[in-house]
Amino acid sequence: MTYVISEACIGSMDRSCVEVCPVDCIYEAEQLLVIHPGECIDCGACVPECPVDAIYPEGELPLDQAFFAGLGPMLADGVEAIDAAVRAHLDGRGARDRSGVGADEP
Repeated sequence: MTYVISEACIGSMDRSCVEVCPVDCIYEAEQLLVIHPGECIDCGACVPECPVDAIYPEGELPLDQAFFAGLGPMLADGVEAIDAAVRAHLDGRGARDRSGVGADEP
């Protein structure tokens, strides 16, 4: 099992996790850091270093953060692919939030 960096990293991008990673498997995209699942040795050294608690073992990732589990494998396509996917995800979520869909009725 690998570790996944969730949405909480967006806007923070504190690099403390990168500094403690013994195999340098954490990469910087435009808006967040991403762990390469094929390089991660599952040591967990990054978890306590994250000041925003954004790093989870893949099996413990909250369901509402499932999108972020798919970013690590995208590193094979380059960080540009990750940047585009994150922008599309955030744009889509923002459109839903602004539409009022799912909002509580007064």
